[in-house]
Amino acid sequence: MRLSLINKLTLFTSIILVAFMALFAYVNLKELRQLFLEAAASATDKLSETIIKTTHYQMLINDLPRVFDMIREVGTQEGIKQVRLISNSGRVIFSTDEKEIGVLLDKNTESYDIIGSKPQKHTATRNGGRVYRDKNGKMVMGFAKAIYNEKSCSTAACHFHPPGLQVLGVLEMTVSLEKMQTLLSGYRIRIITMTFFLLIMVWGSMTLCMQRLVNIPVKQLLQHAREVGSGNLEASVKIASSDEMGTLALVMNEMTLGLKKSYEQLEEWGRTLEGKVTERTQELERMQAQLIRSEKLASLGELVAGIAHEINNPLTGILVFSSLISNDSRLDPALKGDLGTVIQETERCATIVRGLLDFSRESVPQKTWTSLNEILDASLALVKNQAQFQNITIALNYSPDMPTILADPHQLEQVFINILLNASHAMAAGGTLGIMTDMAGKSNSVVVKIADTGCGIPEENLSRIFDPFFTTKETSGTGLGLSVSYGIINSHGGNIEVESTVGVGTTFTIHLPIIPVMAQEDAQSGATPKNKIV
Repeated sequence: MRLSLINKLTLFTSIILVAFMALFAYVNLKELRQLFLEAAASATDKLSETIIKTTHYQMLINDLPRVFDMIREVGTQEGIKQVRLISNSGRVIFSTDEKEIGVLLDKNTESYDIIGSKPQKHTATRNGGRVYRDKNGKMVMGFAKAIYNEKSCSTAACHFHPPGLQVLGVLEMTVSLEKMQTLLSGYRIRIITMTFFLLIMVWGSMTLCMQRLVNIPVKQLLQHAREVGSGNLEASVKIASSDEMGTLALVMNEMTLGLKKSYEQLEEWGRTLEGKVTERTQELERMQAQLIRSEKLASLGELVAGIAHEINNPLTGILVFSSLISNDSRLDPALKGDLGTVIQETERCATIVRGLLDFSRESVPQKTWTSLNEILDASLALVKNQAQFQNITIALNYSPDMPTILADPHQLEQVFINILLNASHAMAAGGTLGIMTDMAGKSNSVVVKIADTGCGIPEENLSRIFDPFFTTKETSGTGLGLSVSYGIINSHGGNIEVESTVGVGTTFTIHLPIIPVMAQEDAQSGATPKNKIV
């Protein structure tokens, strides 16, 4: 049979209660019995002492009949089973049981032990008496009191006791313990009755309390769980208390609310899945385009490096000999202008070759802890005095809490100069150049934005501006500046993005990590100094 939670708790509590009540009853009855025995022994001792003192005079004048009458009178009192007077030789001189008069006691009896041992004021038993059952099976207590040889006894005129004799005899009394047994039995019955009554009260009280405090809330929680399991996420549990059950109900309601929100989010995801797939696809396409661009630049860099080295030597020869010929006095003056054109175009080719070498050269950045704001200031100082910047207003918006970054300041300066010069070319008629620095959203990188109000870049050209040799300048430019800048930013673990609208302007956004990945690993090993705020 399956027991309910209430029945289990009540049964467990009842078992504990019964165990403790039984232990209490056992200890209490044992102590009460001991108290009764001590009280009986004390009363018997006092009564024996009274008899001895009362009969002392009669003993001195050897008036034994009077002594026996007094002992017989005491023996008629309630609870006194037997009183007997025993001589120092162990013979019963007088007893309320006349059949014992004149009987010689067994040497194993307590009275005989008192006679034959060293005199003592108390018996060896704990309560001063010996508890046993008489021949009728009744519980009794025997108490033996020694009668000592006092000085008045040894010098009495009626009879003589040698001074060396210490014990003259023993007064032995036997009292009934039936009344004590009756009281203990009644007390035992009352304890059992009280325990049974307490069990009933505890059972009833716990059943009512558990029904109200546990059973009903648990049933409500079970019903709530069934409703939620069947899909009813609007269900809630009524919180009727602030105890653990109330807390559990609150948690169940919060869990249901969380499931409802999750379900709504799943539905929303289902409804917007197509849009999210499209968005993710576009992101993947952008990443793929960036990867293709990086691979293309890497392959192209290897190609142009070889071509540049092959072209550079002949160009050097042409330039040297052309310069020599132009300075030769034998040269026809009519050819001097043509030779100057050759030298100019050769120098232009040499410039293109140097750009190709810069693009293909994978130089390792010499990184140090540097301030991005200071690099921008240095870059501006190099270009702002040029003629094309005369009609341009420069607006600076630096963050004052910019941390230092681990970077190559010279390479970053080259990147910023390229972008600033391109911005000045786009604002030939003048405009505003805005430069902003700040921390990125998660504070693990910094961002630089350089925005101009120039002519803008057509949308069809945005995807090509970082390609080598792509340029919109008709008379100047090799189309390598932004390609080199792109490579420098990538080598620093960052990225560069561009947004542009024709007729409105162009914004270049550069993200740089505060500590690149390799520097983070060194920092964990203790090789890199701690980052600081400028």
